[in-house]
Amino acid sequence: MSERLNRRTFIQGSAATAGILPVLGAGAAPLVAGSATSTGAPIRVKKLYLAKPVPTWPTPHLNVEEERQKLEGTLAGLAREMRDVVFEGGELLRVIDDVPKVRGSLAEVDGILIFNLTSGVGNMIRALAESGKPTLLFSQPYSGHDWSMIADLQDAGLRIDVIASSNYRDLLPGIRPFRTIRRLAESKILVLRKTGTDEAAVSERLGVKIVPLQHQRIIDAYEKADLKEAETEAKRWIDNAAKIVEPSRDEIVRSARFYLAMKRVMAEEAAQAITINCLGLFYAGQLPAYPCLGFSRLNSSGQVGACEGDVESTLTMLVFQYMGGKPGFITDPVIDTGKGTVIHAHCVAPVSMEGVGGREEPYVLRSHMEDDKGAVVQVKMRVGQTITMAKLVGSDMMLLSTGEIIDTPVSERGCRTQITTRVKDPRKLLEQYRHGLHRVIFYGDHTGDVERLSKFLKFKVVYEV
Repeated sequence: MSERLNRRTFIQGSAATAGILPVLGAGAAPLVAGSATSTGAPIRVKKLYLAKPVPTWPTPHLNVEEERQKLEGTLAGLAREMRDVVFEGGELLRVIDDVPKVRGSLAEVDGILIFNLTSGVGNMIRALAESGKPTLLFSQPYSGHDWSMIADLQDAGLRIDVIASSNYRDLLPGIRPFRTIRRLAESKILVLRKTGTDEAAVSERLGVKIVPLQHQRIIDAYEKADLKEAETEAKRWIDNAAKIVEPSRDEIVRSARFYLAMKRVMAEEAAQAITINCLGLFYAGQLPAYPCLGFSRLNSSGQVGACEGDVESTLTMLVFQYMGGKPGFITDPVIDTGKGTVIHAHCVAPVSMEGVGGREEPYVLRSHMEDDKGAVVQVKMRVGQTITMAKLVGSDMMLLSTGEIIDTPVSERGCRTQITTRVKDPRKLLEQYRHGLHRVIFYGDHTGDVERLSKFLKFKVVYEV
C-alpha cells in the first residue's frame, strides 16, 4: 500500500502511468463477447443476399454468386472478431416469393443482416423488415439504391437501419444493437427500496426484469459472507490505493463484505445489475456498510451496481455495458456557465472506466462525503478524455451529450470523485435540465451507437448540450 503518497502524487499519477499501462484498442469494444453481464449464449444473426433475377445496376454483367461468395469470406473473417456472434443462413433471394421460404428461420434469430447485391430489391427488404426482427441493410457502393427507402421504413415503424460503406468493418458497430437488445431482454435488475419507475413499460419495451430485493436478504448475505474472502478483497483495495485518508481497515473490510453479499444475491438471482437506496438505508442504520466500493468493483468487472435506487441510471449503465463494454460513472452535475464547464461529482466511480481488461485509474480511499463515514473511492480520471453523458428516461427517451475532461479537481466541497468537462453549451444544459439530477458518464463518444440503437428500440434521442 502506498500510504506515503501525498495528494500531489495522486494528482500526477495518471499522467505518469498513461504511457506504460495497456489500454484497449479503438476496435476492442465491438469485439468483446460482452462481459461479466453476458449469459454466454451467442447472438444469432441471419445473413441474406438480395439480387433481382436479371441485374441491371450496378452492371448487367454482374456475377451474383461470385459477389455472394466474396461477402461470405468477408463475414467469416469478421466473425472471428465478434466472439459472441454467430452468422447463420446465407441464402440468395431473387424475387419476393423467395421471402416466405426463409421466414420460418427468422423466428429464433436476434437480427437480420441484408446485403443488396443489385438494385430493385426494395420489396424484399420491406418484407424482411416486416418480420419484426431488427434488420440491418449493408449497402456497399455500386450495389443498388435501395438504401434510399430506409428512412421511410423507419418512419413507418419498422426496426431497420442502414450502413452505406465500402469498409466492411463498419459492420462491427452495426451489429452492436442486436447484441444490446438480446442482452437487455435477458437481464434482471435487483432493486432495494426502488424509486418510481414504470416497470411494466420498461419490461415491455426492453425485456428487462426489475425485481424487488428484500432488505433482510442482503443483510443475511452480509452475515454469511466469508471473512477471509472479505479480508482479501479489502487488501486488494488497500494495496492498490495511492493513499488512504479517512476509512479504517475495519471499515474497508465491512465494505468488502457488503460487496460479497451483493455478488452472492446477484448470483442466486442470476441478476446482471443491482441498485440500492444506499443513502436512506445507511442514514437509518439499516446497512452495515456503504455499497460504494462494491458498486465500483461490479462496474469495473462488467456488471452494474448503481447508487440510490436509481433504476433509470441502472438501465443506462446496462445499455452501455452491452453496447460497448463501458462502465458508467453516475454523477451529480454542477454547471459553471462562467467557465463553460460542467463538473461531475459522486462518491462511486469505476476504477476502470475502460471496461473489463482496461487499465485502472489511480484512486484514493476516502469516506463518503456527506456524512464522513464508510469507505469510497476517489478516482483520478483521465484529462483529455472524450466522454459521453447519458440517461435513459423511462424506456422511450435517451438524454445525450458529449464533452472532454479538462480537470480532475481534488476538493473537500462536493462528492469525492470529480471531473471538470468542457461542453459546447452549458447554458443550454442549465436552462433545459429535466428528468432528475443524475446523469451517467462514459469514456468515449458513443453518440453513433446510441443513435443506431434508437432505430431499433424506438426511443427518442435528446441532445442536452
